[in-house]
Amino acid sequence: MNLPNKLTVLRVALIPFFMVAVLCYFPGHMIWALVVFALASITDWFDGKIARKNNLVTTFGKFLDPLADKLLVMTALICFTFERLIDPVAVVLILGREFMVTGLRLVVAKEGVVVAAGIWGKLKTAFTMIAFIAIMILQIIYPDAKGSPELNWGHPLFLINEALIWISVILTMISGGIYLKAYWKYIDSSK
Repeated sequence: MNLPNKLTVLRVALIPFFMVAVLCYFPGHMIWALVVFALASITDWFDGKIARKNNLVTTFGKFLDPLADKLLVMTALICFTFERLIDPVAVVLILGREFMVTGLRLVVAKEGVVVAAGIWGKLKTAFTMIAFIAIMILQIIYPDAKGSPELNWGHPLFLINEALIWISVILTMISGGIYLKAYWKYIDSSK
């Protein structure tokens, strides 16, 4: 197994640690969640860069890298929703797009076509990772706000979290629409 694939496997292995750090209330748990999430996010950047630079792109990497990304993002979305830090409607929209793109990739793969990540998909992923990190930093700065009844539309922390997640939703919908338009001919029922 080459280095990029090891980094991708590491990203998957870090997911349970991230989840425990978010959901289990021990001293500094959100700091640990932030560290683990940041480390996992960094592996995503390095694995692709190393693979392309050193011609180490493998079928295993093509399979596991997007799966690892989706698992990390979905875990964060679910944990943050469970903690009432983000809007569940936003989570459903983001997850729906992820499933749509995954299904699209499966359909076009039968035609021998690879759906490569476009600039909007990369922008969506980068902003979503930054949004998650910002949400965790806010929880570290304002730990007493989490789960409180006051954490609602009138609370500045909630508004910041909502702005971040809804910008992610907008980027997610744009990138999903672009993928759908680009590969519609493979799923058009009139053909």
